[in-house]
Amino acid sequence: MSEITFHAMPTDLAHNLRAGGPDAYEMPPEREVSTGSGTPCRHCLNDVSEGAGMLILAHRPFPALQPYAETGPVFLCADACVRWSGQGLPPILTSSVDYLLKGYTADHRICYGTGKVVAQGGVEAYAAALLTRPEIAFVDVRSARNNCFLCRIGRAEVALPAG
Repeated sequence: MSEITFHAMPTDLAHNLRAGGPDAYEMPPEREVSTGSGTPCRHCLNDVSEGAGMLILAHRPFPALQPYAETGPVFLCADACVRWSGQGLPPILTSSVDYLLKGYTADHRICYGTGKVVAQGGVEAYAAALLTRPEIAFVDVRSARNNCFLCRIGRAEVALPAG
């Protein structure tokens, strides 16, 4: 299996949103209190702790509008958190039995035929298999139930395209 890395929301974007910057729909993030379960922060890739403040916002993990640039709701710790940079499966990918993975080209287009609901234990292997294909630049992981963006997976030795 080739080495892969999991990528969280960029820190500069998280800082901007926490400061009241606009989300993908040009709206300020909504502020709520976390129930502690099912509220995965897209920056630290952990659930927002119960009772802690969180933001709910529209997120489009693509640099520009285009037909494949999906937008959806995500959660973010309201207070500063450390961006995920660990090894292996991040905590955000341990709370469901399965996830939707899709491969994308460097110009942010879906590679048809790559979208697949994968059991939790197969996420790393399926992503690594997709990333052996030269036309696939990165893999997005989404909720298999709600289609919310969770994180991006790339080759360990390659910087991901902007987005």
